[in-house]
Amino acid sequence: MSKKMKASYIAAFGGPDSVTTGELDRPEPGEGEVLVRVKSAGVNPVDSAIVRGMLKDFIPSEFPLIPGWDVAGVVEARGHAARRFSEGDAVYAYARRPLIQHGAFAEYISLPESYLAHSPTNLTTEEAGGIPLAGLTAWQSLFDAGKVQKGDTVLILGASGGVGTFAVQFAKWNGARVIGVASSKNHDYLKELGADDTVDYKEGHVGEAVEKIVPAGVDMIFDCSRGEALAQSMDTLIKNGRLVSITNSNPDRRSDIRFQYVFVEPNARQLEQISELADNGELKAPVTKAFRLEEAGKALEQVELLHTRGKMVITP
Repeated sequence: MSKKMKASYIAAFGGPDSVTTGELDRPEPGEGEVLVRVKSAGVNPVDSAIVRGMLKDFIPSEFPLIPGWDVAGVVEARGHAARRFSEGDAVYAYARRPLIQHGAFAEYISLPESYLAHSPTNLTTEEAGGIPLAGLTAWQSLFDAGKVQKGDTVLILGASGGVGTFAVQFAKWNGARVIGVASSKNHDYLKELGADDTVDYKEGHVGEAVEKIVPAGVDMIFDCSRGEALAQSMDTLIKNGRLVSITNSNPDRRSDIRFQYVFVEPNARQLEQISELADNGELKAPVTKAFRLEEAGKALEQVELLHTRGKMVITP
């Protein structure tokens, strides 16, 4: 096996146009690690934030820096004491490490085997590559932070994006009533995912529209968006209602609202549960577009628009 690999990386912080594709050293799996041959890497807004240096004060980085925290691929080699997976196993993972340097926008990535889960067998490799970060964000926001129960009414802001796509499906699977907020062009898409009702944030006051649908109010708001939708819908929460956000760490809110900000954590056990849902036909992972590794900069430009339906991936 060659000691080199193709990767998309940056040598200094900058915009999407600072991403270069070329050869770097292929990583070697350390103790308890596995080397994964990357088949698909999800593209997320956080990847652009990393490239622009927006996380440098929170998570240390080193150059050359390969972005990418989503990966689906095949186990190529195992380090000492790594025995959970066999060579050739199809796996996927949320690949955030304590140091940002060796990401998934490459032909290979080495990860602790504890990060990995078996990929869904009922989805393509491209689809699997778009799940981990967004899927875990939705799962942890709804169930760990939001405590969504059967019979709850959940309002999802930014419902047609990557995280929202999974949140709609998870909430519906768990027996909640789901109201999805997105532009009207995405309403049929949300209905296909399982949303009971939809609201167009471009067509007036979101809160007033939600009150017409559920005059008694909603049990939880899951905020995956930016803009005015959260402020407009805050009063639709019932007394002691739950608010979870992944975009705003301290929104203005009533004193009775139970609020939590979520920054997703790696969790292989939860990924295994998500795989089980997919394999049972209860989860879709729509991929809007697949980019080649050489197009990583273009993919980041696209994700910065924050209007992508479903997921985008890079396929080395």
